Amino acid sequence: MTDHPAPTAPIENRKTALRTHLCGVLRAADVGAEVRLCGWVGRRREHGEHLAFIDLRDYTGVIQCVIDNKVDVRSEWVVAIEGTVRRRPEGTLNAGLDTGEVEVGDCTVVVLNEAEAPPFSVDERDESDEQIRLRYRYVDLRRPRMQRNLRLRARVNAAIRAAMDRQGFCEIETPLLWAPTPEGSREFSVPSRLHHGSFYALPQSPQLAKQLLMVGGFDRYYQIARCLRDEDLRADRQFEFSQLDMETSFATQEDVMGYVSEAVLDAAEAATGERPPPIVHMTWADALDRFGTDKPDLRFAMELVDLSEDFAGTEVRAFSGSHVKALCVPGGAAFARSRIDGLIEQAKRAGAAGLAWFRVIAADGAAGEGAAAGSLALDSNLDRFLSDSERAAILEKTGAKEGDLILMVSDTHRVACSTLGTLRAAIGSPPVGQGPHRYVWVVDFPMFDGVDADGNPQAAHHPFTMPYADDLPLLDTVPFAVRSQAYDLVLNGWELGSGSVRIHRRDIQSRIFDTLGISTAEAEARFGFLLNAFRYGAPPHAGFAFGIDRLTAILSGEENIREVIAYPKTQSGADLLTGAPSALPPAALAELGIRTVVPPTPPTSPGDPPS
Repeated sequence: MTDHPAPTAPIENRKTALRTHLCGVLRAADVGAEVRLCGWVGRRREHGEHLAFIDLRDYTGVIQCVIDNKVDVRSEWVVAIEGTVRRRPEGTLNAGLDTGEVEVGDCTVVVLNEAEAPPFSVDERDESDEQIRLRYRYVDLRRPRMQRNLRLRARVNAAIRAAMDRQGFCEIETPLLWAPTPEGSREFSVPSRLHHGSFYALPQSPQLAKQLLMVGGFDRYYQIARCLRDEDLRADRQFEFSQLDMETSFATQEDVMGYVSEAVLDAAEAATGERPPPIVHMTWADALDRFGTDKPDLRFAMELVDLSEDFAGTEVRAFSGSHVKALCVPGGAAFARSRIDGLIEQAKRAGAAGLAWFRVIAADGAAGEGAAAGSLALDSNLDRFLSDSERAAILEKTGAKEGDLILMVSDTHRVACSTLGTLRAAIGSPPVGQGPHRYVWVVDFPMFDGVDADGNPQAAHHPFTMPYADDLPLLDTVPFAVRSQAYDLVLNGWELGSGSVRIHRRDIQSRIFDTLGISTAEAEARFGFLLNAFRYGAPPHAGFAFGIDRLTAILSGEENIREVIAYPKTQSGADLLTGAPSALPPAALAELGIRTVVPPTPPTSPGDPPS
């Protein structure tokens, strides 16, 4: 059976000048009806000299039509077919089609448009190269998979809008031509024809615009906003993307998470037919300690274990770091040595000095001192250096069983946790669109994360995030201990979005700028319009934004957001359908007051094709 939801009754019964019914809605109850259908020819199958079958397709599905074999139609031709709905003959029912009990007979065919043979089959089973699919996206969009995904996305959008409207939010559009904003990514710039040498920035998000709406008294704002970021692309990133963007005044972070949870759970229910349970909460520190990441995938267990106290006095140099963390991999003792070596290399790339590993075996099968440790023993080159208490702590705290593999990292707390978190995800995570949907709110992020080239702290989210009031005194002494009122929503290991309570007071905003090393003059130059607005009665406010592309991809079972976007870019940022980006003609550049710097063409070798 297809995954297409049945269209609503008004669509089923709507008659137009060209058709009376949609292909995928015909059922046994329609037997005897005279119908006029329009669509694309999926397949033509000949049956003897005088009879042929056409699988006629539109967005609702496929219906079999019986025609005279003299009618010349081919795959992907656009046709209109008139005929009578009748039951299929006994023994010819097709349980794989929603319309499989019926067919259209006594058909008259009108060719509306011929078509060349497409570069790939529109059949769902076709696995054509993605670059070919994107170059001919208008053909690819006919495939049932793309029809399902984009229509699911439409249901997600509709559910989000309904949820926000129901909760009293007002939909307001914000500009796409805007001023640069400090949100961590490179921005796309648009040259001004009227002001040579000046540029607009395409917004990374409506962050400052929506804060100004709060100053303007709109209280509860939202939009499904287009955002643009000039960043390296991957499976969950595109240059342009859509997000639910919202902001509300006189609200706490708990209020915001409640509003967003309502919209997300409504969207999930609209997409899947089932409402997920209430979303759990977890602090950033707890997520890092238990899962090694601020984007925990809760679909599987494999939590990190702290062995720092047990190894505080160790004589094993491999465990002499300030923190010792362990991860038990069920059944991992069966890993080939080459795979373990690969994990060691992955741990080093993640920043750790190394990775210790132990296979868990039955004590009777162990050699040397490990056999005396109880019913289980550790099999590794390092085992002979461990004390009995250290060996016992590893087995007890990890809860390991025979056949498991224990991975350990000793380093700073952040490095030890994040390294094992990386390995945990690599070993245990199912594909992001598979398995249950496990949502989690991650809260209480650090205010600052890392330092810039001048040694100043860097904002973990953005410089407009409100610290906890209790932590304000720490700004001047231990800024990295300051917690922010920031919160992320995570689904199956993907960060859907982020939000925070905003700074609405000039004095606090100035203190944050000082900590970040942003001078008063620089702050006025970059954010003066926002700081000036704070002088005229800015209310306390908070907000959030989450990626609709990412949410839709997971709900549709896709691992790449390109599969839920009508016209995506490739990983190199190219639009294969239109050829963008491309050069502007000299006249257009002159009108904009722009000269381009063309890098020199590298010399070609004799075997290279001409450039």
